[in-house]
Amino acid sequence: MTQTLIIIAILGALLFYLVGIYNSLVLKRVACENAWSQIDVQLKRRYDLIPNLVETVKGYATHEQETFEKVIQARNSAASAASEGNVRGVSEAEGMLSGMLRQVFALSEAYPELKANDNFLRLNEELTSTENKVSFARQHYNDSVATYNTSLQQIPNNFVAQYGGFLAKEFFEVDPAEAKAVQQAPSVSFSS
Repeated sequence: MTQTLIIIAILGALLFYLVGIYNSLVLKRVACENAWSQIDVQLKRRYDLIPNLVETVKGYATHEQETFEKVIQARNSAASAASEGNVRGVSEAEGMLSGMLRQVFALSEAYPELKANDNFLRLNEELTSTENKVSFARQHYNDSVATYNTSLQQIPNNFVAQYGGFLAKEFFEVDPAEAKAVQQAPSVSFSS
């Protein structure tokens, strides 16, 4: 009788331990999903700002129609990928969109009256703020994914993860071309 109670107690403790591991993995998975939704919120804000920015710039640079169409196309592609929740697709589309936005801001250099436009300045400031928030949200998401994926690989969590249907999450990686552009120092010229 005492042996049976000891075995039941050991099995109960083991079951309690496994449930704790399972719940811990669930919490980490939900943290990753929450971090992804924060990226999604910031990207939607960014997508809402882009058409306003393009319309403001259009008034000054009417012959740059092809650039504006590419920006809107890149924005729509990024928004579509974001709505699907495809991490790799969003990462690629965001790299393309960032490149197109750099072209729009380069136009402001050619049109001094655009650089002085209050609406353009306000939109530029809002977009810059949003870009910073997107960057922070990406970092938070990748930190959450790293914690979650590490937990999936640790013993005994990996046994619970395998039988509990927990799958590794994908990191939000920057497109190599975008990373190269960010790493290059901007050129500064003081000549007039």
